[in-house]
Amino acid sequence: MPLALYALAAGAFGIGVTEFVIMGLLLDVSTDLGVSISAAGQLISGYALGVVIGAPLLTIATGRWPRKTVLLALMAIFTLGNLACALAPDYWTLMAARVLTAFAHGTFFGVGSVVATGLVAPNKKASAIALMFTGLTIANILGVPFGTWLGQAFGWRATFWAVTLVGIVAFAIILLLVPRSQAALEKSDLRGDLAVLGRAPVLLGFATTVLGYAGVFAVFTYIAPLLTEITGFGEAAVSPILLVFGGGLIAGNLAGGKFADRWLVPSVLGSLVVLALVLGTMTFALHNQTMAVIYVGLLGAAAFATVAPLQMWVLEKAEGAGQSLASSFNIAAFNLGNAAGAWLGGVAIAHGPGLGAVTWVAALLPLSALGVAGLALRLDRSSVLGTPASVRS
Repeated sequence: MPLALYALAAGAFGIGVTEFVIMGLLLDVSTDLGVSISAAGQLISGYALGVVIGAPLLTIATGRWPRKTVLLALMAIFTLGNLACALAPDYWTLMAARVLTAFAHGTFFGVGSVVATGLVAPNKKASAIALMFTGLTIANILGVPFGTWLGQAFGWRATFWAVTLVGIVAFAIILLLVPRSQAALEKSDLRGDLAVLGRAPVLLGFATTVLGYAGVFAVFTYIAPLLTEITGFGEAAVSPILLVFGGGLIAGNLAGGKFADRWLVPSVLGSLVVLALVLGTMTFALHNQTMAVIYVGLLGAAAFATVAPLQMWVLEKAEGAGQSLASSFNIAAFNLGNAAGAWLGGVAIAHGPGLGAVTWVAALLPLSALGVAGLALRLDRSSVLGTPASVRS
């Protein structure tokens, strides 16, 4: 794998930290800025909304720019956004800075996916995407716990100062390692790009992503109360157990990329089946502490095993024009799934069968994604089950 992919992973690491670290700092932020914890929690929703809105807007605005220039501009936005977070004098300034930072998220992963696939041989495209997303998984394992500790020890602003430094380093690495060949102007135009987004297989690919990842976050959002109230762990045990989840993320991400390189469509369908099975059977595993820890790791693996196949699938559906825009929209779809899953899980807990059943309710979502993917395959007669991705490319 070329060094440029590790530069993209460095950018992904910084973005992953800034997205998730706020979850561990909500109490510190709420106390310092004089707002409620629920209001501080809206900083997470505001970020997700920024990703959904910013991904298509920035991708369209930079559609004719050299891709390397786009990546550098996005890391500059990311760095300035985190600097604004560190300096924010009040809650609404912090919210605005979070949304600004989020604007870089979707377009970075969207354009970065296209750049990554252009750096490798056709039979390694999905693995290249997976390697870039490894930065995001490492952010969850190392960056977020360290950022949380730093914020609790030295104040939440220290965390954003640290992430600002990460942004500067990532900018320099991308500048040095991403080759000039990635600076060629894109040939597509806005009208053609939007026409690609209107293709039924592309739209169904987005829907598959939303439903699949909604299942993940319907459970992961409430993993702490599941482990403490259902399994019986103490609160101090939750953070170490989440390291197991992070290990699963890395394993699933790399495995998903490898399988998708050879069998793209079976990898999409198979990863969704595995995710549904893990979520469904997790209902029973949570009543045993050993099995609960194992299943937290399996959930991480099943969750990220879907990422590279789904991203590569949408890229193939958009082949010929609009790949950067379609790729960015799919990143927005992942974040829309995050928000939808968290909402549905909350509904199931508050008004439905309760906390103990949220896992099997979540399992219905990747099963629904399977149905949507099947419809996409029927509409797209060119997709052949089991054909290697390298042949189709």
